[in-house]
Amino acid sequence: MPADNIFSRVEQLAREQLAQQAASAGLLEPLFEVAVVKTTRVIPACPVRVMIEAQDSRSPQRMRFVAACPGAGGWRQEMLVRASITAKVAVTRGTVTANTPLEPSDVELARRDVTMVADSIATLDAVAGLSSRRSLRAGEVLRQGQLASPMLVRRGAPVNIVARKEQVSVSMDGVAMDPGAQGEVIRVRNASSGTVIRARVVEAGVVEPAN
Repeated sequence: MPADNIFSRVEQLAREQLAQQAASAGLLEPLFEVAVVKTTRVIPACPVRVMIEAQDSRSPQRMRFVAACPGAGGWRQEMLVRASITAKVAVTRGTVTANTPLEPSDVELARRDVTMVADSIATLDAVAGLSSRRSLRAGEVLRQGQLASPMLVRRGAPVNIVARKEQVSVSMDGVAMDPGAQGEVIRVRNASSGTVIRARVVEAGVVEPAN
């Protein structure tokens, strides 16, 4: 089998591996650039079809494959592939302030290099209402690890404790003992009785008993 044929098969297998990984990650319209690193070592002739298998394809920039000639007198040779990936991902339209909920006008889909970005986001709906833990420049790729639900309750801030049962609703003043985002359970002290309860954050400044 000619060496060029082996290189071609390794490249094809690398593309298949990348396509599977991109599908698992939910990448939108991924494109791959793949290059098999060729060395000066001569690949011996093989009287039968050379077997190609992936050895380590976790890092696109350093994918390792093995080409093997089976049978007596056969050989094995490691081959290195370097790849890059671009896809349409959520990026910032302009400057984004830290801990500020993202608005639809703050983000857009654009093609970016995501070779080294394992947690990019492929839909704009996935970032709506979330906030970035740090300030971002225009055009930055949004990453799942840097986004969080905004803090709706600050530690030490006054809150309204609302208890509902069927058609009856009772509210009382309280003080948050922990910060909390929507849906999180925090400690709240009843302002009148001093009793500390576990309460779930409903919206900004509003909680409900968690028990």
